[in-house]
Amino acid sequence: MLIGKAVRLERIFNRNNNRTIIVPMDHGVTVGPIEGLIDMRETINQVAEGGANAVLMHKGLVRCSHRGRGRDVGLIIHLSASTTISPFPNAKTLVGTVEDALKLGADAVSLHINLGDETERHMLEDFGHISSSASEWGVPVLAMVYARGPKVKNEYDPGVVAHCARVGLELGADVVKVPYTGDVETFAQVCDACCIPVVIAGGPKLSDVRDLVTMAHDSVQAGGSGLSIGRNIFQYAQPARLVQALHGVVHLNWEVEQAMELLKD
Repeated sequence: MLIGKAVRLERIFNRNNNRTIIVPMDHGVTVGPIEGLIDMRETINQVAEGGANAVLMHKGLVRCSHRGRGRDVGLIIHLSASTTISPFPNAKTLVGTVEDALKLGADAVSLHINLGDETERHMLEDFGHISSSASEWGVPVLAMVYARGPKVKNEYDPGVVAHCARVGLELGADVVKVPYTGDVETFAQVCDACCIPVVIAGGPKLSDVRDLVTMAHDSVQAGGSGLSIGRNIFQYAQPARLVQALHGVVHLNWEVEQAMELLKD
């Protein structure tokens, strides 16, 4: 591995356990300025103070987010996009380059691929180009790979999720983000078949924070490398405290009850 890539990975992963807590904040392009993504500096302050390893956002949002103070946090620039008002919301388009990310001081780049969509071939082509460019620059790539299309019956099926992770691995990602399969045994099978770090997505906003903590706990017990969770963190009433609890689970091997004690009012 190029030393530059190794250094950058250590900015978004805990070098002692190779785990991470990433908080995506790219939702504004997809669904608009939702709660939690209005005052960007305050939101980033909250998640950074709680112990997040990195935040993830589109290139234009960096100017609204740089704080110049407080605890440091890694930066991942997201390079693909679509909107919910498009007739083709699952068709992701490249909207940035690795060079754009480097100019912004990013530690890594990310892109989103929906396997099974009618435009899958274009997203895979973009993935290939970004992977090659990132390799030239020594920049880590986080691939968010989901199964969404007319032939997909269940995007959480363990075999389907394992396929998503394997696509990320085989096309050159350094980290892959996939849905959690729902239990330790099946998610362990996903991780075992992927020799790069696997992090879980948060999915739709959960009504019970215990479900989130349990999912985080079980995913790392299965061999996962942490979390890439957005609205379930930044829309929580006390984001810093929630990240602190998740930090305990991911980085300190806390049990669920120990984390829940921290979240009691």
